Amino acid sequence: MRSHIAQGWRLASKHMHLVLLLFLYQLLWGVILYRLIDSTVAPLLRRFPGTPSSQHALHPFMTEAQFHLFKTELITPYLWVIGGLFAARMLITPLFNAGLYYSLHHEMRDGGGTRFLEGIRKAWKPVMLLYWLESALVLAPAYWLLPKGMELVLHSTSLADLATGILLGAACWLLWAGLLQLLFLAMQLGAVTGDGMFRTLGRAASRFLSYASLSLLMWGSGLLLSMVISGLSVWMAGLIALILHQSFPLLRTLIKVWTIASQYNCLQSK
Repeated sequence: MRSHIAQGWRLASKHMHLVLLLFLYQLLWGVILYRLIDSTVAPLLRRFPGTPSSQHALHPFMTEAQFHLFKTELITPYLWVIGGLFAARMLITPLFNAGLYYSLHHEMRDGGGTRFLEGIRKAWKPVMLLYWLESALVLAPAYWLLPKGMELVLHSTSLADLATGILLGAACWLLWAGLLQLLFLAMQLGAVTGDGMFRTLGRAASRFLSYASLSLLMWGSGLLLSMVISGLSVWMAGLIALILHQSFPLLRTLIKVWTIASQYNCLQSK
């Protein structure tokens, strides 16, 4: 496992400009979502009766909000915007993935620099189809889990029962999403490298213990680092905390690329 992580770091370090590009891509999405939420939610919050003296106005506020949501077309433009952003992300993200996977493969096999744009041209179709299929399967449990969650919220007799039911459902959903991510990453890498999707999937299944352990170690390390930096940002309020907080998204993108490179090396090792 240590060799896979070391080789993954070697590959990731040769793609620092792609790390920067992916960071800017994620930053752009964050800015767009922030502006959308701020322009939508902030005007509503300014009308929210939040002071103790205005608690009697809460029920009329909620009634008015329910009327506008379900009896008018007020929400329709926002749904179109959210749907358009979701569609754009579903189209653009697989292109970045195809370029990154292809470049990692050729850097490990041939060396001589990255091939991001070439990877997009040659491998975008299978990567995009697999990405769409993975997203559909990840979202599929929402058809059953979200109604169950609403039923728990409405009919739970205690907060402990509500928390237990929601946490159990969320844990199962997270486990399902993690398993799909591992399997579909293997198939996407197989499509990019030319080994074949199902051949690489079989290789991932035969090495699943080491493959999953490596992935959990890298994911856990990223989560632990995120918690440490968040804690330091609170504890060391000031310039250092601001620098840590602002630089962490770039570090998180680097860890993501490092993780993918390590997973690729695990699947390609003899």
